[in-house]
Amino acid sequence: MSTTWRRLQGWAADELRVAGVESPEREARWMVEEASGHEGAELAGVLDAEPVERAGRRLESMVRRRAAGEPLQYVLGRWSFRGLDLMVDRRVLIPRPETESVVEVVLGEVDRLAEPEAGGSDPGPVVVADLGTGSGAIALSVASERVGTLVWAVDVSADALAVATANLVGLGRAAARVRVAEGSWFGALPGELRGTLGVVASNPPYVDAGADLPAEVVDWEPHSALFAADEGRSDLRELVTTAGDWLVAEGALVCEISPEQAAWVAELAAVHFADVEVRPDLAGRDRVLLARHLRAPRGPGVPVADRD
Repeated sequence: MSTTWRRLQGWAADELRVAGVESPEREARWMVEEASGHEGAELAGVLDAEPVERAGRRLESMVRRRAAGEPLQYVLGRWSFRGLDLMVDRRVLIPRPETESVVEVVLGEVDRLAEPEAGGSDPGPVVVADLGTGSGAIALSVASERVGTLVWAVDVSADALAVATANLVGLGRAAARVRVAEGSWFGALPGELRGTLGVVASNPPYVDAGADLPAEVVDWEPHSALFAADEGRSDLRELVTTAGDWLVAEGALVCEISPEQAAWVAELAAVHFADVEVRPDLAGRDRVLLARHLRAPRGPGVPVADRD
């Protein structure tokens, strides 16, 4: 008896259930959609069709990988983020809802900076730098949702930038306003950008190396994008204390943080910025540092106390 996509979907759900996957039916459907090339309502029309051998083998491989503990997003090879269909694999972090909150804050700052002063001329494009871009989730979201931007996507990992570049290819016309640069934080940016950035955005490594994380995270996602020294503070400190050299006077730094870091990072940011607040994520947890308006004096070589 020949098999069908319906039977394979049932088999996949059974295998995932035995493996302890929390939502086996839903994940089995997503895998069948990916393997068959038919999504949503289209899938109903092919469930009783016999899959070609290659597609059936792909589904089997995905089920085996997921049952072994690999994150669903890597198994599928893509994940949705603010309407973007992003390619993801083990070279980059999985895009999460918490980072969507970061994008919301960045977009608000872009809109603030793009507003012309009374009687003034159009201020031109707002330059945004996404430092530690990974899959490109923040950078590509900003470019696609705000036409008046020029976005720099920066990462120290060549592997991560390969993923971001692949996602950039699928962005359409907005891709023309995105630049990709390899290097560590601000060191990747051309010197002429110093003092011209409207927004610096980042989802940096901010997890303490000793933190207790789920195996699905620590066993699969890139540690260099997760963990930072000094209880997860080192990269955040670098961003907060250095951003002022690169921002316009009215610019903003927007960083994803852990809730436990909120008080510390807000105090540090207050040394460098006039307006500092911590915004919640969709679950109401302190998640996004927003620091606006540089304090004077600013510029290279100006010592600023690093209050820990």
